[in-house]
Amino acid sequence: MSKVEAFLTQEEEQEIVEAIRLAELNTSGEIRVHLEKSSEKTVLQRAIEVFHWLKMDATQEHNGVLIYVAVKDKTFAIYGDKGIHEKVTDNFWNTTKDVMQKHFRDGNFKEGLVQGITEAGKQLKIHFPYQTNDTNELSNEISFGE
Repeated sequence: MSKVEAFLTQEEEQEIVEAIRLAELNTSGEIRVHLEKSSEKTVLQRAIEVFHWLKMDATQEHNGVLIYVAVKDKTFAIYGDKGIHEKVTDNFWNTTKDVMQKHFRDGNFKEGLVQGITEAGKQLKIHFPYQTNDTNELSNEISFGE
């Protein structure tokens, strides 16, 4: 089992997937989590690459959000699509980032991700409320890299 796969238990992974499902009930936004061991680029550069690799830029309202974690590097980034950045200030993700950092510092990675997802959902709801015709455009499953 790689360090990435051992980062969360299967039960913790399911709790994160459920947090995504619940957060997306209130918004048309799409949230994904991607875990990988390390990145040779800056964490934000790698998050942007993964965002496009996962085709998160293909949502109808361009309101996808990726929470990217480089496990070994102990770094993470939150990256949102252009539809979000057209409507929000530069510090829009600070609350989500701060919530996650607090839990990560304490070694509570699952809780940090769940709380970050919940906060991201609240933030997205402000600008992208749930629509009655909304469909889940992206998988809620965690994706993994090397």
